[in-house]
Amino acid sequence: MSGNPLLKGLKPTHPGEFLREDVLPALGIPKTEIAKRLGISRAMLYTILDERAPISPAMALRLGKLLGTTAESWLNMQRDYDLRKLEKSMSEELDEIDPVAA
Repeated sequence: MSGNPLLKGLKPTHPGEFLREDVLPALGIPKTEIAKRLGISRAMLYTILDERAPISPAMALRLGKLLGTTAESWLNMQRDYDLRKLEKSMSEELDEIDPVAA
């Protein structure tokens, strides 16, 4: 994950932040209506938008259908977020691991 020097120093972006800051404002549809169209509670939508819940496979399928994207794109964004957060918190532990030569 740390291979891209352009990402160094940037905080990882949670998919909920991307939805909250970019996608939903561009749609111009109230969040209550978005939740209804997704078939989830408004509280669940806000949990994702507040970055307190991850994008699950089921949610990725819902978002893909609603937005005309792929479930994989949402899952990849969540995976990248999770890995970057974990890599940072595990950095000392990972430094202790000696790689095996191929």
